[in-house]
Amino acid sequence: MDFGLSQDQQMLRDAVARCLRDTCPLDHVRKCVEQENPASDRVLEALNVLGVGGMLVPEEHGGLGMTLLDATVVAEQLGFAVAPVPFLASQVLAPIALREAGSKEQKARWLPKIARGEVRVGVAISETLETRDGSGVSSAAGELTGTALFCLDFKGADAYIVADAKGRLHLVDAEASGLTTISLTTIDRTRSVGELRFDGAEAEPLADDGGVATSRLRDAGRVILAADSLGAGETMIQKAVAYAGQREQFGRLIGSFQAVKHMCAEMAARHEPCRSLVWFAAHAFDAMPNEASLVACQAKSHTAEVHRFVARTSTEVHGGMGFTDLLGLHYWFKRIGFDRQVLGGPETVRAEAAVLQGWTKAA
Repeated sequence: MDFGLSQDQQMLRDAVARCLRDTCPLDHVRKCVEQENPASDRVLEALNVLGVGGMLVPEEHGGLGMTLLDATVVAEQLGFAVAPVPFLASQVLAPIALREAGSKEQKARWLPKIARGEVRVGVAISETLETRDGSGVSSAAGELTGTALFCLDFKGADAYIVADAKGRLHLVDAEASGLTTISLTTIDRTRSVGELRFDGAEAEPLADDGGVATSRLRDAGRVILAADSLGAGETMIQKAVAYAGQREQFGRLIGSFQAVKHMCAEMAARHEPCRSLVWFAAHAFDAMPNEASLVACQAKSHTAEVHRFVARTSTEVHGGMGFTDLLGLHYWFKRIGFDRQVLGGPETVRAEAAVLQGWTKAA
């Protein structure tokens, strides 16, 4: 069995990597963060030229009709470059929601625009996992009431896809009356998160499928977050190894010290197996739907733990320089921290995996 990326996927990876090297150096990331702009038009335009915006849009609606595994290839490179672009919700979750639960009219109206990069769509499904006091959305007579926290790809969105308390998805125009939007600050300022407050806001329901589409969004989102962490962790390992080969202490390169060698080796040894786990989870999403939820949980929880270790250890290899803005290592550190918690931290996701395997009962 040959388990790896196809030649086309390798070409996609290399093309996206070159694109980000040219358009998204660390100085550009820093500038976007300073301007509170988590959506770089320059990077987005370059990625849209490659067709990234329409990857998961079916061909009949102007997209490329690609798989989630293809999207994880892109997500890994975005994490590697810590790129400030809306991808998870607008270019992955929204197309999946519309193609699997949207009506013919909704697909025809939104999917071609997503494929062309003409619109951005935020996604708010966090309340289907964990509900905080005062949050939660209810629907009645085509209107939404309540609060949805942690809407992904929030800033600049033209519409939002929101899950209600029963798991049904709804499409809400960003200008809908009764909708109030509040930008939230997280540790990762390369991505946008917001709060949606509904007071009888008009909404278009998607298919009433008993929450199946919402479950699919959780699976896809977890795999993409794991892939993003994979890319961010790769960068942190490379930077730690490069720094150890340049920094001298006591007249020797610190990379010659056995303790530092062990730190770098252990990062690589824990990181590399995550790649095949993420690939398999992405493959299962399209090819093995009965296993998709479980392997998505495994990929999300395991990569979250591994890359927290990588983020900490890489920073330690850099010593005091690892905490400076000049070096910029903290952008990847925070990216990994964000990926760890969104759509369920390791503890939450492992508990869900235990239920899926029949080891425990749902709370």
